Amino acid sequence: MCIRDSAQTTAGFTGADLENLMNEAAIAAARKGHVFIRQKDIKNAFIKVGIGAEKKSKVMSEKEKKLTAYHEAGHAILFDKLETQDPVHEISIIPTGMAGGYTMPLPSEDKSYNSRRGMYEDIVVSLGGRVAEELIMDDISTGASNDIEKATKTARAMVTKYGMTKELGCVCYGTDNNSVFLGRDMGSRTQDYSEATAAKIDQLVLDMINKAYGDATKILSDNMDKLHDIAKYLIKHEK
Repeated sequence: MCIRDSAQTTAGFTGADLENLMNEAAIAAARKGHVFIRQKDIKNAFIKVGIGAEKKSKVMSEKEKKLTAYHEAGHAILFDKLETQDPVHEISIIPTGMAGGYTMPLPSEDKSYNSRRGMYEDIVVSLGGRVAEELIMDDISTGASNDIEKATKTARAMVTKYGMTKELGCVCYGTDNNSVFLGRDMGSRTQDYSEATAAKIDQLVLDMINKAYGDATKILSDNMDKLHDIAKYLIKHEK
């Protein structure tokens, strides 16, 4: 990772985020006996801060390793094939934090806004791991739970918060609660719409997820050779 890569990776970081990152990098450098903080120390610190510590001692079965490799390869190909997505910087199938592996994009710019197409393609990428599992393993696992949660939250925000569907128009459904009351969490949303509208929202979210799943399936099916190549490399080299 060069200095420019470090800058791109930390796009959007606050001063406190950068301080935390450099503190972790300094600790890593000191443990290795380095006189200076190296780019590799910063890279490892970024992974630890953003994703979690690598668990190299955790033993994975060959089946789990294969599943994780295809899962991450699925994400990586979709990052590469979808126009609004950032380029992939690193893929790993080493258990890290709570994840079995990760696919790390390298932001090309510090974005202030996201577009409807960009958010939709975020959903497609999120579902890439699950789609790859189904295509290759002829089965699915619990490994995509966080991806599914992220995809669902994005789709629901597009429908209820950002007015990105023709069916419900440019209306915000649900009111943010910035105060804490008994039995209510900070940042929760109050339903201020009818049950009929709630049903429409649920259906639009489901339709969007299903469409994204279909798009991910088509792209990965059309790039099956690349899916196999990336997965085989990961199984052998882990990164």
